[in-house]
Amino acid sequence: MHGPASSGWLLVALCAATGAYCLLRMRSSVEEQRRAAGGEALMGFGMAAMAVPAAVFTPPRWAWPVYAVVFGAAGLRALWAARSGRHHLHHLVGAAAMVHMAVAMAVSPAHAHGHGPSGVPILTGLLLLYFTGYVLLTGVRLIPVAAVAGGVPTAGGPPTAVPAGGVPAAGWGDRPELARACRLSMGIAMLAMLLAM
Repeated sequence: MHGPASSGWLLVALCAATGAYCLLRMRSSVEEQRRAAGGEALMGFGMAAMAVPAAVFTPPRWAWPVYAVVFGAAGLRALWAARSGRHHLHHLVGAAAMVHMAVAMAVSPAHAHGHGPSGVPILTGLLLLYFTGYVLLTGVRLIPVAAVAGGVPTAGGPPTAVPAGGVPAAGWGDRPELARACRLSMGIAMLAMLLAM
């Protein structure tokens, strides 16, 4: 994406770290968690590669259609998975945003900046609205809540149920607040990338 190199490198670091954490989440014993983490890892690493500043590395023209195909396939997989859970619809929107950005980069002239006289395209505007709402809602969900009966408050997240042995049941990779923080960081990165289009 076009933009200042320092913000590009920050996006690369954020997205790569998020993708790496999602790879670790794939070791979960919960099958649904593993599937979601795999899609999120692909999204994180794809966003990291797309955010590399153009001054450092300009991908060949054939790379953008490859991005569009890969994330189009990820979108179809998310659409299929949405039959079992509506949270996969977010993955579908994320994949659609990646396809949109890849197509925009494929058809734009080299080193073009800005949106031209017509302003923000309608699809970009809709994606910006969606991800703004998603970031705000996810941020609110990360606000700590008071302890509930049978639970122990965790640092920065909701209470975790503790079984009779006194050890939390979920491993660090299965903690919902960490998964939400991961999704929040990718949502913020997606907003930044869409704004840079």
